[in-house]
Amino acid sequence: MIQLALDLPRRMAFGRSDFMVSRSNIAAVERIDRWPDWPSAGLVVHGPPGCGKTHLAHLWRDRASAVIITGEALSETMLPRLLDEVPRRIAIDDADRASELALLHLYNSCVEHRGSLLITACRPPGSWRIELGDLRSRLRAALAVEIGAPDDELLGAVLVKHFADRQLRVAPDVIAYLVRRIERSFAAAEQIVVRLDAIALSNGGPVTVPLARKVLREDRGG
Repeated sequence: MIQLALDLPRRMAFGRSDFMVSRSNIAAVERIDRWPDWPSAGLVVHGPPGCGKTHLAHLWRDRASAVIITGEALSETMLPRLLDEVPRRIAIDDADRASELALLHLYNSCVEHRGSLLITACRPPGSWRIELGDLRSRLRAALAVEIGAPDDELLGAVLVKHFADRQLRVAPDVIAYLVRRIERSFAAAEQIVVRLDAIALSNGGPVTVPLARKVLREDRGG
């Protein structure tokens, strides 16, 4: 009997119960929870890929009845639609990819109409290449909160979530094994889950410690 490797669609879970709070992200979570009591119209949450910025943006969207769009989608063409939002509560995910002019107009509009703008990015605004001086000033004056590298507890939770998003049930001993051995980063957690998922699908078997050991050894050229 041939086992087919079916690449099933992933179910991304963005509920509050799916978000693990730890020392590395508690400051960002607390700021999201303090809305609408923000010190300014804009809040910037930055951190490495896969650290939960998008998840937090979705949680804030639900909390504030906001609109969420990607930075790549924020253009001058779509700006009029966003400026029609009442009240103005908008999250821009990966905002460093947005049109500078559109982002500036949107930020100014949120300030003028007492709205709220949540901005996520991999790097703090001070390290962005920003041509518009007014936008540079706005973003550097905004409150910025960093999500740092994960501790063991958070890294384990991230692994569990990635497996769950792929509809895989993995035993706790597999998670513990991976936490002790993979690079301490959100990107590494996602990459190993992708690898294990693909191999498990191809083999038609579960994700186990022996399989994890084999994949890590291969990745390290062992």
